[in-house]
Amino acid sequence: MVRPKKHRMVAFNPDISYFKPRGIPMRDLSEVRLTVDEREALRLADLLGMSHEEAGRQMHVSRATFGRIIQQARKVVADALINGRAINVEGGNFKMISESRIFRCRKCSHKWEESWGTGRPESCPKCDHEDFYRCRI
Repeated sequence: MVRPKKHRMVAFNPDISYFKPRGIPMRDLSEVRLTVDEREALRLADLLGMSHEEAGRQMHVSRATFGRIIQQARKVVADALINGRAINVEGGNFKMISESRIFRCRKCSHKWEESWGTGRPESCPKCDHEDFYRCRI
């Protein structure tokens, strides 16, 4: 019996999911498929500069598994760039992490949301208290 694959955690989901070379009609192009988790691996390693170990933790996979994901992603992108193919981003074995983070103030119990990538808030937006924590739900 085959061991089931673990979902890879993905924190970024842009609205763009298709890239193609400019000036070539779609009917004349072949395409390659980049999975959503492979795109996330490219974002973490190549755009944000994370180590394989750190990025693997973020995606909830081992360092070795992350290495295999990023290797495949780079191969797909290189094929598209070198051979003039379109890149279709879809599928894969992934689970989206929430689009926002939720915080609660220890002083006034106010609960608020912050978008990913905005850094840690300075203080509670209601009472300006600096003692707050991040909630799971």
